[in-house]
Amino acid sequence: MDLGQALLQAGEGRAEASFALFAETLDPEWIERALRATDKASVRRRKLPAEYVMWLVIGMGLLRDRSIQEVVRHLDLVLPGADRDRETVSGGAIVQARDRLGPQPLAWLFEQTAGVWATASADEQRWRGLALYGVDGTTLRVPDSPENDAEFGRQATSPERTPAGYPQLRVVALMVLRSHLLAAMALGPYRNGELTLAQNLWPKLPDRSLIVVDREFATYELFHRLADPNRERYWLTRARRGKRQAKLKTVQRLGPRDSIVELRPSSLVRRLRPWLPHTLRVRAIRYQQPGFRPQILLTSLLDPDAYPASEIIALYHERWELELSFDEVKTHTLERQEALLRCKAPERVKQELWGLALAYNLVRLAMARVARRAGVSPVRISYRHALNFIRLFWLSAHLVSPGALPRRLDALHEELALLILPPRRPRRFPRAVKIKLSNFPRKRPHPSRLPPK
Repeated sequence: MDLGQALLQAGEGRAEASFALFAETLDPEWIERALRATDKASVRRRKLPAEYVMWLVIGMGLLRDRSIQEVVRHLDLVLPGADRDRETVSGGAIVQARDRLGPQPLAWLFEQTAGVWATASADEQRWRGLALYGVDGTTLRVPDSPENDAEFGRQATSPERTPAGYPQLRVVALMVLRSHLLAAMALGPYRNGELTLAQNLWPKLPDRSLIVVDREFATYELFHRLADPNRERYWLTRARRGKRQAKLKTVQRLGPRDSIVELRPSSLVRRLRPWLPHTLRVRAIRYQQPGFRPQILLTSLLDPDAYPASEIIALYHERWELELSFDEVKTHTLERQEALLRCKAPERVKQELWGLALAYNLVRLAMARVARRAGVSPVRISYRHALNFIRLFWLSAHLVSPGALPRRLDALHEELALLILPPRRPRRFPRAVKIKLSNFPRKRPHPSRLPPK
């Protein structure tokens, strides 16, 4: 369903019009299955039944600047025909409904839908027959409460090694690079490293795929785990620098700065992982962009004819799409709030994050439909502009009169051109910031709020 169809349904006075834009993309049967699979289905009819609370949590991710009670009102989540007006639903009732639901149904629903949506999206944007995925991690600040502090922990700042101002949640995501759709996600406390959380994501990689990873994921064990020629599953990364750089023994020259090299595990890896082979042959491609230091790409794509070096170099830089995706969530969806998530209880934090991931994928699906209609790549569609369109619709669709729909549709068609961005420019400068530190003194966490040692 596109935005125009959803507006027409809103004019017909349907009760679910405020979220009709997504209601057919996210099949209600999926929501019912998620509730049954996690034993969270509402036994008796409540003012806020479980299936409506699912939509509420998704709406919380989209409408970050609105209170949760406002989200309930705007999404028309209270059952029609109730004795009391929907505006009288108390904050306590909403909290109780969310606690009854928990995070498990949202996590189940995200996993099921992401697998279907991401696979279809990756199939549309293949490179030389391979679906393109990326993996990377980030952190999200959560409200400063004793419960969140005990569950998620804080980063220790240097050089004083004092705790950071907010507890932090760590997230590692598997994403379709050319559409930004999330295919899988793992979350945990800050003390869990990205490599640890990513262990749950590697089995999600489909056959005939290429995974592009940051060099921090480049480990000898992972190289063996990801590469599977029988399933046509490959990997691509950048070699580490300095003391951590692997020693590359050239075995075969494939072309200028392109060769097959032999890797050997360190003595520590051999001792801890004795089952790993003693050598591994990979492809090393050396290149340098103007203004940057020389780089070495390592990959299991060994055939230089099927996978030219020049295309692999360009392909590696699509890994930055993951960074842009994190920016879309933090800067635009969450409005760059100091504490990005809003819940003070760990279970509600996890629930909110799964709802946010579902909301992000739903926005990205709407953008992919616009891209197909315009004949451009999904990354050419403005996320900020599309998000604003969808927010406006969710906030006002149930108030639109049928007579106003033609004008809104005409205006929408005129605005579609604003969604299309110019072609992506290559990154030419290293990352840097203009404003690095604040002149204000840092507020330290109060000792009474820190977990016991």
